Amino acid sequence: MMRRDSLLIRTPEGIEFSLPLAGPVARMLALMVDLAVGSLLAELLEKLVAPVLTLTDATKAALAILLLVIYTAAAEWMWRGQTVGKRLFGLRVVDARGLRLEPSQVIVRNLIRFIDGLPALYLVGGIACFLHRHRRRLGDVAAGTVVVRTSNIAPPLDQVLGSKYNSLAESRHLAARLRQKIPPEAAKLALETLIRRDRLDPEARLAVFAALASFYRELVPYPPEVVEQLSDEQYVRNVAAILYVRSIRNGVNPPSEPVR
Repeated sequence: MMRRDSLLIRTPEGIEFSLPLAGPVARMLALMVDLAVGSLLAELLEKLVAPVLTLTDATKAALAILLLVIYTAAAEWMWRGQTVGKRLFGLRVVDARGLRLEPSQVIVRNLIRFIDGLPALYLVGGIACFLHRHRRRLGDVAAGTVVVRTSNIAPPLDQVLGSKYNSLAESRHLAARLRQKIPPEAAKLALETLIRRDRLDPEARLAVFAALASFYRELVPYPPEVVEQLSDEQYVRNVAAILYVRSIRNGVNPPSEPVR
């Protein structure tokens, strides 16, 4: 489901969360920056080949468009849905279903820039973005993507929770008990604390994670040999991973509720 100003996503586990959609004005400003970057790349390439090859005006224009497509596609893939312009204006390309952004989607949405840019100044793409209820240009429709605002978006869960070995998850019956016993409010607190941990001063960070880890340990005790090597922060991260890991998606907000 999707409203005019936000993208509402329901995961396979039934968890719903929303992302704020980027408007046409913000996207156009970001595009202007990226056009400038593409033009700069074209000028640099022209200077490099000038000693051995003379380019016509038509060739220069085609080269500029091609370099823009290559640059934006490469940047969006390497920077998880962002270009220089999107970074400056707090925007990001994400999969419209909340899944991981795939290379094929990045390629498709950028190849269709050739159509969105017609007849000039991205008129087709701008009109489509303005009129579409999901604020998508033709490239987004074809690729199954949307552009969202990132100013209030938390890091993707796979960045917050990490992908390292989780010793707590190995004891499946205890992991299931954690999902049953930890209240949703306590699960959200763990996730929010992990997201904001770098904003805490060292003493507060230690104290908060110590309190959370103690609370979780009392709810579901683990054998000492499983947890003795874990710091309080890692313990909380492993607990949060058990609660949320099945809903990890790339480049989108954490879900509002833990997996049950």
